[in-house]
Amino acid sequence: MIFLRSGLRSTQRILSKRTFTSCPSLRNKEADTERAERTMQRFWKKAGVKEDKDGLTVMLDHRNLRTPSKNVIKLEQSQRYLALLTAAEWDAQTKVLKAHTLPLTSMISRAIDGLDPNNCEDPRVRPAVIDKLMAYFDTDATCYHEEYPEILVQLQDTYWNPILEWASKHYNVKINTTTDIFAVQQPQETKDKLRAVVEAMDPQELAAFERAVLTSKSFLIGLALVKHAVSVEHASQAAQVEMNSQMERWGEVEDSHDVDREYMRQTLGSVALAVMHKRQ
Repeated sequence: MIFLRSGLRSTQRILSKRTFTSCPSLRNKEADTERAERTMQRFWKKAGVKEDKDGLTVMLDHRNLRTPSKNVIKLEQSQRYLALLTAAEWDAQTKVLKAHTLPLTSMISRAIDGLDPNNCEDPRVRPAVIDKLMAYFDTDATCYHEEYPEILVQLQDTYWNPILEWASKHYNVKINTTTDIFAVQQPQETKDKLRAVVEAMDPQELAAFERAVLTSKSFLIGLALVKHAVSVEHASQAAQVEMNSQMERWGEVEDSHDVDREYMRQTLGSVALAVMHKRQ
C-alpha cells in the first residue's frame, strides 16, 4: 500500500451517518457540542492507496475509506492520481476534521452513492439530477449579454464567447444569445443533443459536472470545464464576469470579493482534478 506520510486515523466513524443523543440530567448543550467536536477529530495515522487487480482503494491506516452509504471508495487504475490526491486530502487534515477541505472525497462519494446505478437505491436520482442541470441551460448567464458598460462587454467577449463558440462547434448545435431582458429560448434540438452528452457521462464525470454547474451557476461553463475545453482559471473568470466588472469599476471589497474568487478557483479546481483522467 502506498502511504503518503505519517500523521493520520479511520473514516467509517466520520463518513458514516451519526446521531447524537443527550439526557438533560446528564449533559447540557455545551457538553453535546464538545462531544460532536471530538468525533470530528483526526483519529488516523496514515492515509494511503492500496493497489490490487481490481483497482485502487483509498485507505486510512488499514481501513477502507468509505462513503456515507458505506460503499468502499475504489477507483480504476487510470485514476491513480485522483486516488493519491483523495488520500492527500485526508493526510492534510489537522486536529479537527474540516469537511469543506475534502472536495474530491465529496465528489467521489456523490458519484458512488447517488449517481452510480449499481449503488443508488433510488433509480430516480440520476434522471432528476440531469433534469436539474438542464434547467441551468435555459437560463445560462453566458447567453445573456449586456451592451454596457464597456468593461463588462470586454469580459463577456473574453470569457463567454469562447465557451459559446466551442459548444456550438464541438456539438454542432445552435445556441441563442440575447441582449434583451426577456428570456431566450434554446432550440429543442440543441437541448436534446446536450442532454444526450450529459446522460452519457459516467458517475464520476456527472458528479464533477454537477459540482461545476452548481458552483458556476452555468451549464455551459461547467460543460466546458469537465470536457477540458477551458482551463480552471478561464472557467473561474467566466463564472465571475459580473463581479469582476464591478471590481474594475468600483474596486475590490476585502474579505468578500477575494474570498469568493478563491472559493470559485478551489472548487472548480477540484472539479478539474476529478476528471483529469479523461484527458489521458
